[in-house]
Amino acid sequence: MALGETKLSYQSRSTIPQHVYTVSRLNKEIRAILEQGFAQIQLTGEISNFVAPASGHWYFSLKDEKAQVKAAMWRGNNRQCSYRPVNGAQVTLRARISVYEPRGDYQVIVEHMEAAGEGLLKQQYDALKLKLAAEGLFGSVHKKPLPAKINKIGVITSATGAAIKDILSVLQRRAPQLEVVIYPSQVQGKDAHYQLIEKLQLANQRNEVDVIIIGRGGGSLEDLWCFNEELLARAVFASTLPVISAVGHEIDTTISDYTADLRAATPSAAAELVSPDQEVLLAEVQSYKNQLSKAANNHIAHAKQHVQVLSQRLRLQHPKNQLMQQSQRVDELSMRLQRAFNQRQHTLINRMSLLKQRLEHQHPKAHINIAKQRLSQLQQQLHRLQQRKQTEQQSQLALLAARLDSVSPLSVLARGYSITKTNKTVIKSIAQLQNGQALTTQFNDGMVHSQITKITANSK
Repeated sequence: MALGETKLSYQSRSTIPQHVYTVSRLNKEIRAILEQGFAQIQLTGEISNFVAPASGHWYFSLKDEKAQVKAAMWRGNNRQCSYRPVNGAQVTLRARISVYEPRGDYQVIVEHMEAAGEGLLKQQYDALKLKLAAEGLFGSVHKKPLPAKINKIGVITSATGAAIKDILSVLQRRAPQLEVVIYPSQVQGKDAHYQLIEKLQLANQRNEVDVIIIGRGGGSLEDLWCFNEELLARAVFASTLPVISAVGHEIDTTISDYTADLRAATPSAAAELVSPDQEVLLAEVQSYKNQLSKAANNHIAHAKQHVQVLSQRLRLQHPKNQLMQQSQRVDELSMRLQRAFNQRQHTLINRMSLLKQRLEHQHPKAHINIAKQRLSQLQQQLHRLQQRKQTEQQSQLALLAARLDSVSPLSVLARGYSITKTNKTVIKSIAQLQNGQALTTQFNDGMVHSQITKITANSK
Protein backbone atom coordinates (compact mmCIF):
# COMPACT_ATOMS: atom_id res chain seq x y z
CA MET A 1 0.00 0.00 0.00
CA ALA A 2 2.81 2.35 0.83
CA LEU A 3 4.42 1.76 -2.53
CA GLY A 4 1.19 2.46 -4.37
CA GLU A 5 0.74 5.73 -2.49
CA THR A 6 4.31 6.76 -3.30
CA LYS A 7 3.77 6.01 -7.00
CA LEU A 8 0.57 8.05 -7.16
CA SER A 9 2.23 10.91 -5.38
CA TYR A 10 5.17 10.83 -7.81
CA GLN A 11 2.90 10.80 -10.85
CA SER A 12 0.93 13.73 -9.57
CA ARG A 13 4.09 15.83 -9.38
CA SER A 14 5.73 14.51 -12.60
CA THR A 15 5.43 16.03 -16.06
CA ILE A 16 5.41 12.60 -17.78
CA PRO A 17 2.32 12.21 -20.06
CA GLN A 18 -0.38 9.80 -19.00
CA HIS A 19 0.01 7.73 -22.19
CA VAL A 20 3.61 6.59 -22.61
CA TYR A 21 4.35 4.65 -25.77
CA THR A 22 6.57 1.62 -25.96
CA VAL A 23 8.74 1.33 -29.03
CA SER A 24 6.83 -1.69 -30.32
CA ARG A 25 3.49 0.08 -29.85
CA LEU A 26 4.81 3.18 -31.61
CA ASN A 27 6.02 1.15 -34.59
CA LYS A 28 2.75 -0.76 -34.74
CA GLU A 29 0.60 2.38 -34.80
CA ILE A 30 2.85 4.10 -37.33
CA ARG A 31 2.57 1.01 -39.50
CA ALA A 32 -1.24 1.15 -39.31
CA ILE A 33 -1.24 4.84 -40.25
CA LEU A 34 1.08 4.33 -43.23
CA GLU A 35 -0.74 1.25 -44.50
CA GLN A 36 -4.09 3.03 -44.37
CA GLY A 37 -2.79 6.33 -45.74
CA PHE A 38 -0.80 4.73 -48.58
CA ALA A 39 -2.93 1.69 -49.34
CA GLN A 40 -1.91 1.66 -52.99
CA ILE A 41 0.64 3.78 -54.83
CA GLN A 42 2.56 3.69 -58.10
CA LEU A 43 6.35 3.89 -57.86
CA THR A 44 9.16 3.90 -60.37
CA GLY A 45 12.87 3.66 -59.77
CA GLU A 46 16.03 1.57 -60.06
CA ILE A 47 16.50 -1.80 -58.33
CA SER A 48 19.59 -2.34 -56.16
CA ASN A 49 20.70 -4.84 -53.46
CA PHE A 50 18.30 -7.49 -54.81
CA VAL A 51 18.13 -10.64 -52.65
CA ALA A 52 15.97 -13.76 -53.19
CA PRO A 53 16.41 -16.12 -50.17
CA ALA A 54 15.14 -19.69 -49.96
CA SER A 55 11.79 -18.54 -48.55
CA GLY A 56 10.79 -17.29 -52.01
CA HIS A 57 10.33 -13.65 -50.95
CA TRP A 58 12.17 -10.83 -52.75
CA TYR A 59 13.98 -8.01 -50.95
CA PHE A 60 15.61 -5.03 -52.63
CA SER A 61 16.04 -1.26 -52.57
CA LEU A 62 14.27 1.09 -54.96
CA LYS A 63 16.25 4.25 -55.68
CA ASP A 64 16.55 7.29 -57.88
CA GLU A 65 19.36 9.85 -58.12
CA LYS A 66 18.54 11.41 -54.71
CA ALA A 67 17.03 8.79 -52.39
CA GLN A 68 16.19 5.13 -51.87
CA VAL A 69 13.64 3.03 -49.98
CA LYS A 70 13.61 -0.63 -48.91
CA ALA A 71 11.11 -2.90 -50.64
CA ALA A 72 9.78 -6.43 -50.23
CA MET A 73 7.66 -8.58 -52.53
CA TRP A 74 6.10 -11.64 -50.93
CA ARG A 75 6.30 -15.03 -52.55
CA GLY A 76 2.57 -15.15 -53.36
CA ASN A 77 2.88 -11.96 -55.43
CA ASN A 78 6.21 -12.55 -57.14
CA ARG A 79 5.07 -15.98 -58.35
CA GLN A 80 2.54 -14.15 -60.52
CA CYS A 81 5.16 -11.65 -61.73
CA SER A 82 6.40 -12.35 -65.25
CA TYR A 83 9.27 -9.89 -64.83
CA ARG A 84 12.45 -11.11 -63.10
CA PRO A 85 14.13 -8.13 -61.36
CA VAL A 86 17.86 -7.50 -61.67
CA ASN A 87 20.10 -4.89 -60.08
CA GLY A 88 20.21 -1.67 -62.06
CA ALA A 89 16.87 -2.25 -63.84
CA GLN A 90 14.24 0.52 -64.01
CA VAL A 91 10.85 -0.78 -62.88
CA THR A 92 7.35 0.45 -62.20
CA LEU A 93 5.65 -0.88 -59.04
CA ARG A 94 2.17 -1.04 -57.61
CA ALA A 95 2.64 -1.19 -53.88
CA ARG A 96 1.59 -0.12 -50.40
CA ILE A 97 3.61 1.45 -47.60
CA SER A 98 4.27 -0.49 -44.40
CA VAL A 99 6.67 -0.63 -41.45
CA TYR A 100 8.95 -3.51 -40.50
CA GLU A 101 8.21 -3.33 -36.78
CA PRO A 102 11.31 -5.12 -35.32
CA ARG A 103 13.60 -2.38 -36.68
CA GLY A 104 11.17 0.48 -37.16
CA ASP A 105 12.09 0.70 -40.88
CA TYR A 106 9.40 1.86 -43.25
CA GLN A 107 9.31 -0.15 -46.46
CA VAL A 108 7.38 -0.68 -49.67
CA ILE A 109 5.34 -3.90 -49.96
CA VAL A 110 5.21 -4.61 -53.71
CA GLU A 111 2.11 -6.23 -55.20
CA HIS A 112 2.93 -5.85 -58.90
CA MET A 113 6.13 -5.14 -60.83
CA GLU A 114 6.96 -4.47 -64.47
CA ALA A 115 9.82 -2.96 -66.45
CA ALA A 116 9.76 0.85 -66.37
CA GLY A 117 9.93 1.46 -70.13
CA GLU A 118 6.68 3.29 -70.72
CA GLY A 119 6.57 4.42 -67.11
CA LEU A 120 9.79 6.41 -67.60
CA LEU A 121 8.38 8.04 -70.69
CA LYS A 122 5.24 8.84 -68.73
CA GLN A 123 7.35 10.70 -66.18
CA GLN A 124 8.99 12.73 -68.94
CA TYR A 125 5.56 13.36 -70.43
CA ASP A 126 4.16 14.63 -67.13
CA ALA A 127 7.22 16.79 -66.45
CA LEU A 128 7.02 18.50 -69.87
CA LYS A 129 3.27 18.90 -69.51
CA LEU A 130 3.70 20.73 -66.19
CA LYS A 131 6.49 22.88 -67.63
CA LEU A 132 4.54 24.04 -70.68
CA ALA A 133 1.38 24.52 -68.66
CA ALA A 134 3.29 26.75 -66.25
CA GLU A 135 4.45 28.83 -69.22
CA GLY A 136 0.83 29.26 -70.35
CA LEU A 137 1.07 27.36 -73.64
CA PHE A 138 -2.13 25.43 -72.82
CA GLY A 139 -4.20 28.49 -71.99
CA SER A 140 -7.48 28.94 -73.85
CA VAL A 141 -6.66 32.60 -74.43
CA HIS A 142 -4.09 31.52 -77.01
CA LYS A 143 -6.41 29.16 -78.88
CA LYS A 144 -7.28 30.34 -82.41
CA PRO A 145 -10.84 29.57 -83.55
CA LEU A 146 -11.45 27.60 -86.71
CA PRO A 147 -12.42 29.72 -89.74
CA ALA A 148 -16.17 30.05 -90.31
CA LYS A 149 -15.68 28.91 -93.90
CA ILE A 150 -13.09 26.31 -94.73
CA ASN A 151 -12.20 25.63 -98.36
CA LYS A 152 -8.72 24.17 -98.19
CA ILE A 153 -7.29 21.81 -95.60
CA GLY A 154 -3.62 20.98 -94.95
CA VAL A 155 -2.79 17.55 -93.57
CA ILE A 156 0.61 16.78 -92.01
CA THR A 157 0.96 13.01 -91.61
CA SER A 158 2.38 9.92 -93.27
CA ALA A 159 1.43 9.69 -96.93
CA THR A 160 0.91 5.94 -96.65
CA GLY A 161 -0.55 5.61 -93.14
CA ALA A 162 -4.08 4.80 -92.05
CA ALA A 163 -4.62 8.36 -90.78
CA ILE A 164 -4.58 10.00 -94.25
CA LYS A 165 -6.88 7.30 -95.60
CA ASP A 166 -9.38 7.91 -92.79
CA ILE A 167 -9.26 11.68 -93.26
CA LEU A 168 -9.77 11.48 -97.03
CA SER A 169 -12.56 8.94 -96.60
CA VAL A 170 -14.46 11.18 -94.15
CA LEU A 171 -13.96 14.30 -96.27
CA GLN A 172 -15.07 12.44 -99.40
CA ARG A 173 -18.24 11.35 -97.63
CA ARG A 174 -19.07 14.60 -95.84
CA ALA A 175 -17.57 17.37 -98.00
CA PRO A 176 -16.11 16.20 -101.32
CA GLN A 177 -15.82 19.81 -102.49
CA LEU A 178 -13.02 20.58 -100.03
CA GLU A 179 -9.46 20.74 -101.36
CA VAL A 180 -6.77 18.84 -99.44
CA VAL A 181 -3.02 19.59 -99.42
CA ILE A 182 -0.89 16.78 -97.99
CA TYR A 183 2.48 17.56 -96.35
CA PRO A 184 3.99 14.06 -96.05
CA SER A 185 6.17 13.41 -93.02
CA GLN A 186 7.38 10.63 -90.77
CA VAL A 187 5.14 10.22 -87.72
CA GLN A 188 7.23 7.73 -85.76
CA GLY A 189 10.88 7.45 -84.89
CA LYS A 190 13.68 9.36 -83.23
CA ASP A 191 13.86 12.22 -85.77
CA ALA A 192 10.21 12.27 -86.85
CA HIS A 193 9.42 15.45 -84.89
CA TYR A 194 12.00 17.40 -86.94
CA GLN A 195 10.17 16.51 -90.16
CA LEU A 196 6.80 17.42 -88.59
CA ILE A 197 8.20 20.81 -87.54
CA GLU A 198 9.62 21.38 -91.04
CA LYS A 199 6.25 20.60 -92.71
CA LEU A 200 4.37 22.78 -90.22
CA GLN A 201 6.67 25.72 -90.91
CA LEU A 202 6.39 25.08 -94.66
CA ALA A 203 2.56 25.21 -94.47
CA ASN A 204 2.75 28.51 -92.57
CA GLN A 205 5.20 29.96 -95.09
CA ARG A 206 3.02 29.04 -98.07
CA ASN A 207 -0.17 30.09 -96.28
CA GLU A 208 -2.19 28.16 -98.82
CA VAL A 209 -4.66 26.40 -96.51
CA ASP A 210 -7.29 27.52 -94.01
CA VAL A 211 -6.54 24.99 -91.28
CA ILE A 212 -3.93 22.33 -90.59
CA ILE A 213 -4.54 18.81 -89.31
CA ILE A 214 -1.44 17.19 -87.81
CA GLY A 215 -1.54 13.65 -86.49
CA ARG A 216 -1.39 9.91 -87.02
CA GLY A 217 -3.14 6.72 -86.00
CA GLY A 218 -2.99 5.13 -82.57
CA GLY A 219 -0.10 3.25 -81.01
CA SER A 220 1.94 2.83 -77.88
CA LEU A 221 3.41 5.74 -75.96
CA GLU A 222 6.76 5.09 -77.64
CA ASP A 223 5.09 5.12 -81.09
CA LEU A 224 3.44 8.49 -80.40
CA TRP A 225 6.43 10.00 -78.63
CA CYS A 226 7.44 12.38 -81.45
CA PHE A 227 4.20 14.31 -80.72
CA ASN A 228 5.40 14.70 -77.11
CA GLU A 229 8.64 16.43 -78.07
CA GLU A 230 8.99 19.96 -76.70
CA LEU A 231 10.21 21.44 -80.02
CA LEU A 232 7.13 20.21 -81.88
CA ALA A 233 4.79 21.39 -79.12
CA ARG A 234 6.27 24.90 -79.30
CA ALA A 235 6.10 24.88 -83.11
CA VAL A 236 2.39 23.96 -82.97
CA PHE A 237 1.81 26.75 -80.44
CA ALA A 238 3.67 29.27 -82.66
CA SER A 239 1.73 28.39 -85.84
CA THR A 240 -0.15 31.34 -87.37
CA LEU A 241 -2.59 28.94 -89.00
CA PRO A 242 -5.16 27.13 -86.82
CA VAL A 243 -3.86 23.65 -85.93
CA ILE A 244 -5.96 20.61 -85.10
CA SER A 245 -4.04 17.85 -83.34
CA ALA A 246 -5.37 14.39 -84.17
CA VAL A 247 -2.99 11.85 -82.67
CA GLY A 248 -3.94 8.27 -81.95
CA HIS A 249 -7.22 7.01 -80.58
CA GLU A 250 -9.57 8.72 -78.17
CA ILE A 251 -7.63 7.59 -75.09
CA ASP A 252 -4.28 8.82 -76.48
CA THR A 253 -3.28 12.33 -75.46
CA THR A 254 -0.03 14.02 -76.47
CA ILE A 255 1.64 17.31 -75.60
CA SER A 256 0.83 18.56 -79.09
CA ASP A 257 -2.86 18.08 -78.29
CA TYR A 258 -2.57 20.66 -75.50
CA THR A 259 -0.63 23.29 -77.48
CA ALA A 260 -2.81 22.92 -80.60
CA ASP A 261 -5.81 25.15 -81.11
CA LEU A 262 -8.11 22.17 -81.14
CA ARG A 263 -7.77 18.49 -80.32
CA ALA A 264 -9.53 15.72 -82.19
CA ALA A 265 -9.81 12.28 -80.68
CA THR A 266 -8.87 10.60 -83.98
CA PRO A 267 -7.83 11.66 -87.48
CA SER A 268 -11.36 10.85 -88.64
CA ALA A 269 -12.78 13.12 -85.95
CA ALA A 270 -10.46 15.91 -87.12
CA ALA A 271 -11.81 15.50 -90.66
CA GLU A 272 -15.34 15.79 -89.30
CA LEU A 273 -14.44 18.97 -87.40
CA VAL A 274 -13.21 20.77 -90.50
CA SER A 275 -16.00 19.56 -92.77
CA PRO A 276 -19.48 21.13 -92.66
CA ASP A 277 -21.98 18.84 -90.95
CA GLN A 278 -25.65 19.05 -91.73
CA GLU A 279 -26.48 17.11 -88.59
CA VAL A 280 -24.97 19.45 -86.01
CA LEU A 281 -27.53 18.49 -83.43
CA LEU A 282 -26.65 14.82 -83.72
CA ALA A 283 -23.01 15.74 -83.30
CA GLU A 284 -23.82 17.69 -80.14
CA VAL A 285 -25.87 14.81 -78.82
CA GLN A 286 -22.98 12.51 -79.55
CA SER A 287 -20.66 14.88 -77.76
CA TYR A 288 -22.96 14.95 -74.73
CA LYS A 289 -23.15 11.19 -74.86
CA ASN A 290 -19.39 10.96 -74.87
CA GLN A 291 -19.17 13.38 -71.95
CA LEU A 292 -21.83 11.45 -70.06
CA SER A 293 -20.04 8.19 -70.78
CA LYS A 294 -16.76 9.68 -69.60
CA ALA A 295 -18.41 11.04 -66.47
CA ALA A 296 -20.00 7.67 -65.79
CA ASN A 297 -16.70 5.94 -66.35
CA ASN A 298 -15.02 8.40 -64.00
CA HIS A 299 -17.69 7.79 -61.38
CA ILE A 300 -17.29 4.03 -61.78
CA ALA A 301 -13.52 4.39 -61.57
CA HIS A 302 -13.80 6.41 -58.35
CA ALA A 303 -16.21 3.84 -56.93
CA LYS A 304 -13.82 1.02 -57.87
CA GLN A 305 -10.96 2.88 -56.27
CA HIS A 306 -12.99 3.34 -53.08
CA VAL A 307 -13.83 -0.37 -53.06
CA GLN A 308 -10.15 -1.17 -53.53
CA VAL A 309 -9.23 1.08 -50.58
CA LEU A 310 -11.80 -0.65 -48.36
CA SER A 311 -10.64 -4.04 -49.59
CA GLN A 312 -7.05 -3.05 -48.90
CA ARG A 313 -7.89 -1.92 -45.36
CA LEU A 314 -9.68 -5.22 -44.76
CA ARG A 315 -6.73 -7.16 -46.15
CA LEU A 316 -4.31 -5.27 -43.90
CA GLN A 317 -6.07 -6.69 -40.86
CA HIS A 318 -5.51 -10.25 -42.06
CA PRO A 319 -3.12 -12.41 -39.97
CA LYS A 320 -1.22 -13.10 -43.17
CA ASN A 321 0.46 -9.70 -42.88
CA GLN A 322 1.82 -10.57 -39.46
CA LEU A 323 3.03 -13.88 -40.84
CA MET A 324 4.77 -12.02 -43.65
CA GLN A 325 6.45 -9.75 -41.10
CA GLN A 326 7.64 -12.77 -39.13
CA SER A 327 8.74 -14.47 -42.32
CA GLN A 328 10.78 -11.42 -43.21
CA ARG A 329 12.32 -11.51 -39.73
CA VAL A 330 13.17 -15.20 -40.21
CA ASP A 331 14.78 -14.41 -43.56
CA GLU A 332 16.80 -11.63 -41.99
CA LEU A 333 18.02 -13.83 -39.12
CA SER A 334 18.73 -16.67 -41.54
CA MET A 335 20.91 -14.42 -43.69
CA ARG A 336 22.68 -13.06 -40.61
CA LEU A 337 23.32 -16.63 -39.40
CA GLN A 338 24.65 -17.60 -42.80
CA ARG A 339 27.00 -14.60 -42.85
CA ALA A 340 28.17 -15.37 -39.28
CA PHE A 341 28.72 -19.03 -40.17
CA ASN A 342 30.71 -18.11 -43.27
CA GLN A 343 32.79 -15.64 -41.29
CA ARG A 344 33.43 -18.20 -38.51
CA GLN A 345 34.31 -20.86 -41.07
CA HIS A 346 36.73 -18.48 -42.77
CA THR A 347 38.35 -17.67 -39.41
CA LEU A 348 38.74 -21.36 -38.51
CA ILE A 349 40.21 -22.15 -41.92
CA ASN A 350 42.76 -19.36 -41.51
CA ARG A 351 43.58 -20.56 -38.00
CA MET A 352 43.93 -24.17 -39.18
CA SER A 353 46.25 -23.04 -41.96
CA LEU A 354 48.40 -21.14 -39.44
CA LEU A 355 48.52 -24.13 -37.07
CA LYS A 356 49.40 -26.41 -39.96
CA GLN A 357 52.30 -24.16 -40.86
CA ARG A 358 53.45 -24.11 -37.24
CA LEU A 359 53.06 -27.91 -37.00
CA GLU A 360 55.04 -28.40 -40.16
CA HIS A 361 57.69 -26.09 -38.74
CA GLN A 362 57.82 -28.14 -35.47
CA HIS A 363 57.53 -31.58 -37.14
CA PRO A 364 60.24 -34.12 -35.96
CA LYS A 365 61.07 -34.77 -39.57
CA ALA A 366 62.72 -31.37 -39.83
CA HIS A 367 64.73 -31.98 -36.67
CA ILE A 368 65.64 -35.48 -37.88
CA ASN A 369 66.86 -34.02 -41.16
CA ILE A 370 68.90 -31.44 -39.27
CA ALA A 371 70.27 -34.19 -36.95
CA LYS A 372 71.10 -36.37 -39.96
CA GLN A 373 72.94 -33.51 -41.55
CA ARG A 374 74.81 -32.90 -38.26
CA LEU A 375 75.58 -36.64 -37.91
CA SER A 376 76.85 -36.76 -41.47
CA GLN A 377 79.05 -33.76 -40.78
CA LEU A 378 80.36 -35.37 -37.55
CA GLN A 379 80.98 -38.69 -39.34
CA GLN A 380 82.92 -36.89 -42.02
CA GLN A 381 84.80 -34.94 -39.37
CA LEU A 382 85.52 -38.20 -37.38
CA HIS A 383 86.69 -39.92 -40.53
CA ARG A 384 89.04 -37.05 -41.28
CA LEU A 385 90.28 -37.08 -37.67
CA GLN A 386 90.74 -40.86 -37.78
CA GLN A 387 92.70 -40.61 -40.99
CA ARG A 388 94.80 -37.78 -39.61
CA LYS A 389 95.37 -39.66 -36.31
CA GLN A 390 96.22 -42.85 -38.20
CA THR A 391 98.66 -40.95 -40.35
CA GLU A 392 100.20 -39.36 -37.27
CA GLN A 393 100.43 -42.77 -35.50
CA GLN A 394 101.89 -44.40 -38.56
CA SER A 395 104.47 -41.61 -38.79
CA GLN A 396 105.28 -41.98 -35.08
CA LEU A 397 105.44 -45.79 -35.40
CA ALA A 398 107.77 -45.49 -38.33
CA LEU A 399 109.91 -43.08 -36.34
CA LEU A 400 109.97 -45.38 -33.31
CA ALA A 401 110.66 -48.42 -35.51
CA ALA A 402 113.55 -46.56 -37.04
CA ARG A 403 114.86 -45.61 -33.64
CA LEU A 404 114.33 -49.17 -32.37
CA ASP A 405 115.99 -50.57 -35.42
CA SER A 406 118.92 -48.32 -34.86
CA VAL A 407 119.60 -49.89 -31.43
CA SER A 408 118.55 -53.42 -32.34
CA PRO A 409 121.22 -56.15 -31.97
CA LEU A 410 120.23 -57.39 -35.36
CA SER A 411 121.37 -54.14 -36.85
CA VAL A 412 124.67 -54.51 -35.06
CA LEU A 413 124.97 -58.01 -36.38
CA ALA A 414 124.19 -56.79 -39.86
CA ARG A 415 127.19 -54.47 -39.66
CA GLY A 416 129.58 -57.43 -39.07
CA TYR A 417 129.34 -57.84 -35.33
CA SER A 418 128.34 -61.06 -33.48
CA ILE A 419 126.96 -62.05 -30.11
CA THR A 420 128.47 -64.83 -28.00
CA LYS A 421 126.37 -66.53 -25.41
CA THR A 422 126.78 -69.32 -22.90
CA ASN A 423 123.75 -70.84 -21.40
CA LYS A 424 121.73 -67.98 -22.91
CA THR A 425 123.86 -65.41 -21.15
CA VAL A 426 125.62 -62.84 -23.30
CA ILE A 427 129.38 -62.88 -22.71
CA LYS A 428 130.58 -59.38 -21.98
CA SER A 429 133.98 -60.19 -20.44
CA ILE A 430 136.49 -63.03 -20.50
CA ALA A 431 136.04 -63.21 -16.80
CA GLN A 432 132.84 -65.05 -17.45
CA LEU A 433 134.62 -67.77 -19.47
CA GLN A 434 136.46 -70.99 -18.64
CA ASN A 435 138.39 -73.38 -20.79
CA GLY A 436 136.36 -76.15 -22.21
CA GLN A 437 133.15 -74.15 -21.84
CA ALA A 438 130.61 -74.44 -24.74
CA LEU A 439 129.78 -71.21 -26.57
CA THR A 440 127.15 -70.12 -29.05
CA THR A 441 128.01 -67.27 -31.44
CA GLN A 442 125.23 -65.57 -33.35
CA PHE A 443 125.93 -63.89 -36.64
CA ASN A 444 123.62 -61.93 -38.90
CA ASP A 445 122.96 -64.91 -41.11
CA GLY A 446 123.25 -67.79 -38.63
CA MET A 447 124.81 -69.26 -35.47
CA VAL A 448 128.12 -71.10 -34.65
CA HIS A 449 128.59 -73.54 -31.74
CA SER A 450 132.18 -73.75 -30.32
CA GLN A 451 134.16 -74.74 -27.23
CA ILE A 452 136.83 -72.67 -25.45
CA THR A 453 140.29 -74.06 -25.75
CA LYS A 454 142.28 -71.04 -24.66
CA ILE A 455 141.57 -67.71 -22.97
CA THR A 456 143.92 -64.78 -23.59
CA ALA A 457 143.44 -61.41 -21.85
CA ASN A 458 144.43 -58.05 -23.37
CA SER A 459 147.70 -56.58 -22.10
CA LYS A 460 147.38 -53.31 -20.22
